[in-house]
Amino acid sequence: MIRNETMKKIWKIIIISTLIFFTLGNLGFAQSDLSLFGKTIEIKDAGNPGSYTTSIQLLILFTILTLAPTILIMMTSFTRIIIVLSFTRNSLGTQQIPPNQVLIGLALFLTLFIMAPIGSQINKEAIQPYMKEEITQDQALEKAMNPIRKFMFKQTKEKDMALFLKVAKIKNVEKLDQIPTKVLIPAFVISELKAAFQIGFIIFIPFLVIDMVVASTLMSMGMMMLPPVMISLPFKILLFIMVDGWNLIIGQLITSFK
Repeated sequence: MIRNETMKKIWKIIIISTLIFFTLGNLGFAQSDLSLFGKTIEIKDAGNPGSYTTSIQLLILFTILTLAPTILIMMTSFTRIIIVLSFTRNSLGTQQIPPNQVLIGLALFLTLFIMAPIGSQINKEAIQPYMKEEITQDQALEKAMNPIRKFMFKQTKEKDMALFLKVAKIKNVEKLDQIPTKVLIPAFVISELKAAFQIGFIIFIPFLVIDMVVASTLMSMGMMMLPPVMISLPFKILLFIMVDGWNLIIGQLITSFK
């Protein structure tokens, strides 16, 4: 009984709130002038269809800005760099040192360094002419995508490209311009993952050898309860410092994109 009365009260509140909402809406939008904080706001039809187009373009622009981090990760060198740096940390066995913020920051700055020539080309051929109203928006987008597509084509393996062309049912491709960007991007990402794992495997080998030597030494000494990681960690850090590991890894990463 109490439950039924409670439900009746809730429905009354919903109905009253709905009536108030529609009443205020009709009163507000029936008038062309609204008062807000002592200021009068006039609401009327612009009478210009172009204004609606501009609003839609702004909406699309803000949507692209929200996807900017994903674009940065998927269409640049960031993916390979961050994976290789993560492999380096894991092979050292230093847990959260360097922290994630440091690795991501280093990967971002390396990405900016590697992609700087492409950014300069985009600014010269697309952004500046568009700001000077020498080309249209569509032409600017096309000119901006050309350097990025050229970069991705250089790093994409033919096998990965063939896979997505087959899935997309695109045949008889004679020129790179015939390959759509929606096919190029996933093929590029897979190629980057493969390259990053190959570099990570090479990084793991010397540290794995140290772990095996330390583990076999401890077993021969009868120290079965002592974790080998605690003993091998200082030796791995020492080896990494002696060979100037960060210089070698960063240099190899930059060279791999050249």
